[in-house]
Amino acid sequence: MCTDVSEALSNASLYNKAPFPKPTTTCLDNYEKYMSQDGYYREDSQAANDDEGGHSDSTEGHDEDDEIYEGEYQGIPRADSGKGSLAGGPGSVRAGAQQFKDVGVSEAERRKDQEELAQQYETILQECGHGKFQWTLYFVLGLALMADGVEIFVVGFVLPSAEKDMCLSEPNKSMLGLIVYFGMMVGAFLWGALADRIGRRQSLLISLSINSVFSFFSSFVQGYSTFLFCRLLSGVGIGGSIPIVFSYYSEFLAQEKRGEHLSWLCMFWMIGGIYASAMAWAIIPHYGWSFQMGSAYQFHSWRVFVLVCAFPCVAAISALSAMPESPRFYLENGKHDEGWMILKQVHDTNMRAKGHPEKVFSVTTIKTVKQMDELVDTGTDTPVWQRYRLKIMSLSQQVSENNILATFNPEYKRTTFMLMAVWFTMSFSYYGLTVWFPDMIKYIQKQEYESRTKTFTKERVEHVTFNFTLENQVHRQGHYFNDKFLNLKMKSMVFEDSTFEECYFEDITSTHTLFRNCTFIASLFYNTDLFKYRFVDCKLVNSTFLHNKEGCMLDFSDDFNNAYMIYFVNFLGTLAVLPGNIVSALLMDKIGRLRMLAGSSVISCVSCFFLMFGNSESGMIALLCLFGGISIASWNALDVITVELYPSDKRCTAFGFLNALCKLAAVLGISIFQSFVGITKAVPIIFAAGALAAGSFLATKLPETRGQVLQ
Repeated sequence: MCTDVSEALSNASLYNKAPFPKPTTTCLDNYEKYMSQDGYYREDSQAANDDEGGHSDSTEGHDEDDEIYEGEYQGIPRADSGKGSLAGGPGSVRAGAQQFKDVGVSEAERRKDQEELAQQYETILQECGHGKFQWTLYFVLGLALMADGVEIFVVGFVLPSAEKDMCLSEPNKSMLGLIVYFGMMVGAFLWGALADRIGRRQSLLISLSINSVFSFFSSFVQGYSTFLFCRLLSGVGIGGSIPIVFSYYSEFLAQEKRGEHLSWLCMFWMIGGIYASAMAWAIIPHYGWSFQMGSAYQFHSWRVFVLVCAFPCVAAISALSAMPESPRFYLENGKHDEGWMILKQVHDTNMRAKGHPEKVFSVTTIKTVKQMDELVDTGTDTPVWQRYRLKIMSLSQQVSENNILATFNPEYKRTTFMLMAVWFTMSFSYYGLTVWFPDMIKYIQKQEYESRTKTFTKERVEHVTFNFTLENQVHRQGHYFNDKFLNLKMKSMVFEDSTFEECYFEDITSTHTLFRNCTFIASLFYNTDLFKYRFVDCKLVNSTFLHNKEGCMLDFSDDFNNAYMIYFVNFLGTLAVLPGNIVSALLMDKIGRLRMLAGSSVISCVSCFFLMFGNSESGMIALLCLFGGISIASWNALDVITVELYPSDKRCTAFGFLNALCKLAAVLGISIFQSFVGITKAVPIIFAAGALAAGSFLATKLPETRGQVLQ
């Protein structure tokens, strides 16, 4: 009988990966006591180790004076102990390995452990309370979320200036506007999956570091392709912010605080938009914020703005370095001591801040989840590069099989597909409309500007010096003889079927200026930016170009008015979500996530039809603010419910996958909605309203998570 129990104890020792003493005459009693306590309580392990008559082959030769790892008392393996370290020779090791493989740790057992841990973890968070620690982490993670909000606005704000500085064509401008979304799509998928494998804090630090480095580089590079590459990698870095931040913060929040405080955290995305708008307004229109080294290297004010926009990310990295890893992540990965110490830190920090430093953290042991055998033996003779390759391949396989594909297991399949539909429809309509609004405002401005265009026909001008600004004019069939164009700015000028004879052009800066079917006879161009593409079907007879300007020269003289419309409109649109943020935070835990999500989506759907009445700048701005203020409650509820519908070992992966789908929908929405600017309002409105209606209907089919413990 004792032999059978000895085998059972050997299996249990291997299963928990901790040394366990051989059975004595009371082996059956000890075994039953050990198994009844799951091997996690210190007093039982201590009693077993205090038995002087019991010592196993695995601890043979162990010096009594050696330091004993504290985790041994809690059923956690020593950091330097291997998974296959068993008593006996090679035969017993192979037999033990086979036995371990046969017994294994099934997914059902892991799920049971996770459920037990979830219940106990909620009780521990109740004891820790909500106080100084959570508020400190709130501001730290808020900076990371703020950096994500800034990233969304950066390219849109610098594009009007960058297109001149880099001589961008229309296709290049479109690609620059969308490249950040492609980067964030890749980053959300990548960092979300890695956060469930290597930790929330570590993944977030790496992703933010990548964002800050390439944001810094992008402010200095001169070429379009290099700038595009830097913004792409910057987007890849910041893409991990949203999936990790919400998952990370939720694991420090008790049940009754979770919905409210995750909604408060969403406000930092709004603060990021306000910061970007304010900095753009203060920096970009001012030409003095720049320097240049000849005409080849130019550092204009918009590059200063790009540099300033990296500050929230750098601040988030510095602050996050002082914060601990999520204790829930440690416990899910069998690291009891690390998780326990962080929870004790949370408890002690909050109790001291509340004036109760005498309160003691009463939790001594916490349930940990049984681990799967995922180690890869690379051997000591394997080259270093091959070891890293094997580790990366192993990590990729684990992420693919245990995280990404696991979100489509039968248990989560329906939830995942429903959330995919809701995320896609909301993102398609929200991002499509928020980009369509400014484009419509620009189109209205353009129509108004073109209505003031002056047209001159068959004019003859001789021996005249032009040294003032020419703007918004069309000259047809004119004849200019011996005229001088000196220190001149040409804006939206068109010359058609005209002749320039013995004319002199010096120091010309032009924007939206074209010469169509014109003839230049014995004319001289010195230090101008009148490049070949400005001459359409023109004839040049004995005409000379000397010292043409390199690159595209920026003209800031009229940028203040443009900045007012671009930056101020975005500032108002971002600020308008404040009421929605406050309402959603106060009601999230009272009316539930589903009512908040579906109700806000329905109201947003109805508000879309008011867009038909937006025929002026002020009207479009007001509708933009209305739509943003209503729809933000849907986003807050969607973030909260996504966090709460998945277990901890799949939470960041699922959130990252859904956020990547969100960015894909954003790219599609922006591309489709922009194509209808100036053509019709009906199609974008119908698309947006239909998507929101479908999203609100599907949202009602999701399970309500209010009042549930965090899985």
